[in-house]
Amino acid sequence: MAQSAASGASLLTPMQDLVFLFDVDNTLLDNDRVQADLADHLTATYGAEACNRYWSIFEEVRRELGYADYLGALERFRLEKMHDPRVLRMSSWFVDYPFGDRIYEGALSAIQHVQQWGRAVILSDGDAVFQPRKIDRAGLWAAFDGRVLIYVRKEQELADVERLYPANRYVLVDDKLRILNEVKKVWGKRVRTVFPKQGHYAHDPQFLSGCEPADIQLDHISELNNCGLASFIGNEA
Repeated sequence: MAQSAASGASLLTPMQDLVFLFDVDNTLLDNDRVQADLADHLTATYGAEACNRYWSIFEEVRRELGYADYLGALERFRLEKMHDPRVLRMSSWFVDYPFGDRIYEGALSAIQHVQQWGRAVILSDGDAVFQPRKIDRAGLWAAFDGRVLIYVRKEQELADVERLYPANRYVLVDDKLRILNEVKKVWGKRVRTVFPKQGHYAHDPQFLSGCEPADIQLDHISELNNCGLASFIGNEA
């Protein structure tokens, strides 16, 4: 069951010529750094064995659900550590983490830069509690003026994206080349794919294998500030 989040009096918006869709984790926000900080916290507070067990559960939950569910993994971890009262404090780390400190340099200005040509919308995968909290705490909910979509498998929800934010053309910015490829198969020339090579997925041969190159490849999200309108509309101008 897909879940989405958006704000405003009406979820539907008028037809646009161009809409920019941004992933969050390792696209706008350094999620690898967040995970490293979490690992350090778990090890220092609960020990290396507990840390390793949490991440094992985290990967199990990711395979089952299709997205990262930090709090869901914590709930399952708690069942194994029911008699350790320290576990009850683990959630505080998640909800109070300063995600705004992990926004990539130049990411916020890139969001503003592209909005001279069209609306910018967050298009993310995730759960219905922690992912919205992360986006809000990072300041991204405000940066996108509440235009936030969160699904279980976003590449399967493009019809809903079109319903909520109809446009003649789309630009998708995502650190996962597989996602960019899947969306390209559906929208074809209507979408320009942008691949910022940030985070572990962007450099893992296993995740890159069999994928076609994106329309635009960036070493860093800040380079989006150097792109003009012609880059985003391609041969469809």
